[in-house]
Amino acid sequence: MKATFDGTAIRLGKEGHALYEQSGYGRPDPQGLRLSSQEALYLLHRQKIAFDDFTFDTLFAEFADQRNFLRSFLVYRDLRERGYVVQTGPHDFRVFRRGEKPGTGESLYLVRVLSERDPIRFEKLIEEVVASRNMRKQYVLAVVDDEDELTYYEIKLQKLAGAAAPVPPLSHHEAILVGKSAMVRVPAHSDLEQAGYGKRLDAERLMLSPVELLYLMGEDVLTLRRGGETISPADFLTLAQEGDREVVEKHKVYTELRGHAFTPRTGYKFGHHFRVYCGKNVHSDMLVHAVEKEAVLPMSVISRSVRMAHSVKKKMLFGAVHTTGIQFVEFARIKL
Repeated sequence: MKATFDGTAIRLGKEGHALYEQSGYGRPDPQGLRLSSQEALYLLHRQKIAFDDFTFDTLFAEFADQRNFLRSFLVYRDLRERGYVVQTGPHDFRVFRRGEKPGTGESLYLVRVLSERDPIRFEKLIEEVVASRNMRKQYVLAVVDDEDELTYYEIKLQKLAGAAAPVPPLSHHEAILVGKSAMVRVPAHSDLEQAGYGKRLDAERLMLSPVELLYLMGEDVLTLRRGGETISPADFLTLAQEGDREVVEKHKVYTELRGHAFTPRTGYKFGHHFRVYCGKNVHSDMLVHAVEKEAVLPMSVISRSVRMAHSVKKKMLFGAVHTTGIQFVEFARIKL
């Protein structure tokens, strides 16, 4: 089947409609069938079409100047060889359910193609996931590494549910400031410990971290003192920021997690802000990292985070902080 390329559009004659009707290639128009550059190169490689003026190598070289063409083609080819019908847009590709195609079925995935070094801009990512959700599609990142291998990530905006068991109220406590932390004199198995706060220093003393202090002070169940003087939550926040530039975002995410009756503990050993217990499980269920909504992280950093979370059988969530609340963004590797 002969194809033409005039430097702008790639077309097949009306005989090309069979490719559209049978396998969902291209977009029909009055002149025949218009192909994207990825479709044309793939069909040429599969010897389904031919050009008078181009071989596969020369056509590839022709398209190579298009922005990010190589990675885009690699993802297109991979999806096609997995048995999916793929069309361009509205992000990079829309992917139909296996066995379905335009005109007779609905697309399942909206796919954005990235390289391993591309930045993830959380504000833009959230906007695209919301748009996909409004269209009832799953949003997928297709990441191409430096060796041209592909990894797929499904991105979800998680609405956290409350824990099944109610949280008992806490009694009021007084704490003494020790550096950026605080010490509370309570017996073993106190209400604070049972609710998942603090680390035991000895049989009489419990140490509380800065985010725990900020939360408990905000809930008006703890008074913080230094040298007989009471320290306000605002003054302690200023003090805590001197040693931790992320403490504001961490405090907001911590507060949100506690509001769902979850138990956040430090996630330092996993390279993240919190490990989170969602119920009575002995092991934590999630790793959560607090970021500003405008934050930008390299895809390579997120990949390591997801790999770590999956290796210890936990979900990987980023808590994006903005003026209207916290948006939890889950990254999960998937096999298409």
